Amino acid sequence: MAESSEKKIEQNIILQNQFKSGADWFFWIAGLSLINSLIVLAGANWSFIVGLGATQVIDGFAIDAAREYGFAGKAGGFIFDCVVAGVFVLFGVFARKKQDWAFIAGMTLYFLDALLFLMVQDWLSIGFHAFALVSIFSGFKAKQSLSAAEIVPAAASQPPGQGEKE
Repeated sequence: MAESSEKKIEQNIILQNQFKSGADWFFWIAGLSLINSLIVLAGANWSFIVGLGATQVIDGFAIDAAREYGFAGKAGGFIFDCVVAGVFVLFGVFARKKQDWAFIAGMTLYFLDALLFLMVQDWLSIGFHAFALVSIFSGFKAKQSLSAAEIVPAAASQPPGQGEKE
């Protein structure tokens, strides 16, 4: 009996770690996208593959705007980058609070972002987007398993007739 209990605890820890790891991907995507933007807006010609294509598009417009408006063009672009990255931070925050919609909306937007890389045939970035999406989905499935495990014992431990409204 104790062995079964230990196995359940171990499984719960694995699911907790998988869930948190999946949710944390949103923070990594947001953070590395902003780092990419700072690198590109500073004039470098490289970036991380994990970043968002949307922020790269914004950076392209910001660099063009900088030709006419100087630093203000780049600053404006970075503000838009922060808004986009902020959306992914919010997905991470709400995913960590076990909100299904955050996982689903975040995966959907990240999938749509991958389509930007498909348009320019950046296969490495597409591959990394796929890897990240699988990791996020794995966290989402772990969250569902954890939620199901929380519901079953609570319902099973309640005496018949308790909790029902008359």
